[in-house]
Amino acid sequence: MCDVTRRNFLAGGAAVLAAMGEREGEPAPIGETDMVTAGVYFYHGDLVGKGYCNNGWIVFEDYVLVVDANFPSGAQEIVSKIKAVTPKPIRFAFDTHHHGDHVYGNQVMIDNGAVPLAHTGVIEEFKRYETGLYGGPPGRFEDAAKGRADVKATRLKAPSVLFPRELYFDDGKRRVELIHLGVAHTHGDAWAWLPAERILFTGDACVDGPHNYVADGSVEQWIKTLDAARKLGARVVCPGHGPRGDAGLLEYQQSYFKAVWERVGKWVQARRGAEEIRRSIDGARAELAADAKIARYLSPGGFINHVEKVYEEMTGRKLAARPAEEARLRHAHQHGLALARPSHA
Repeated sequence: MCDVTRRNFLAGGAAVLAAMGEREGEPAPIGETDMVTAGVYFYHGDLVGKGYCNNGWIVFEDYVLVVDANFPSGAQEIVSKIKAVTPKPIRFAFDTHHHGDHVYGNQVMIDNGAVPLAHTGVIEEFKRYETGLYGGPPGRFEDAAKGRADVKATRLKAPSVLFPRELYFDDGKRRVELIHLGVAHTHGDAWAWLPAERILFTGDACVDGPHNYVADGSVEQWIKTLDAARKLGARVVCPGHGPRGDAGLLEYQQSYFKAVWERVGKWVQARRGAEEIRRSIDGARAELAADAKIARYLSPGGFINHVEKVYEEMTGRKLAARPAEEARLRHAHQHGLALARPSHA
């Protein structure tokens, strides 16, 4: 790097860091980045406007590790933000799970020198849902490309470095542990844990707001996986969607699913029929809304989907056949459309 470029970077980077420093420890507004602590950053993605997930990045002595690749246009934003605060190269992009708003930006990360990596379960999910990548019929990526120009303009790249349980990054000054704690939002969820700083990046295994999408995971196992996450003792929790918070966010996420599980369990034990349960959903949602830590996850469409998922897990039967509605929601989810955001993300 020439002296002029270095001076320009240092001047610009100092201004960016100074602005971040004013709110260090404070959650960032949507579309902006905050410095959680020195060298650790959280980006609050614009979900409603652009369909983006949240991102993070951790600066090591010689390189940068990015948490989630986002959609392609989101990845481009993240790369520019990283370059604004550090000249160190982006070497790794950690996909917390297989959904498009977290992995479809992998090609952008590769073009900027990063290697995508993930839990082995992500590849299994790729083979299940991204069939076009493996010579089969068009999958979710091709469907998303119909509605998103940034997806259409890129290539689908699966993570090429995989770990079955855990993978550590440690340069002697900073340590990041990528860990699989169990099935939750998907069957391939993994978390980025900074034990010294007690900072946890959760992907969509924990969100803050009505953004829970349950079709690709297991609510019963999700509750147990959140137990394991809570035992880590996080001080700061950086969710996959919504503003970051403290350890209470894991508790709130778990409390919501426990409440849904318990409510559906009572209906099943009472041998209520499908139609009777459906008529009870609105009343149950209103009752749960009285608890503020649960209410943050409630939305009409989302709650119905969650009740249906729990009922199916408990009984092995569908509460009601809604193929058209499910197709509509899945389409919106993959495209990052506002249509489905009140229900899931």
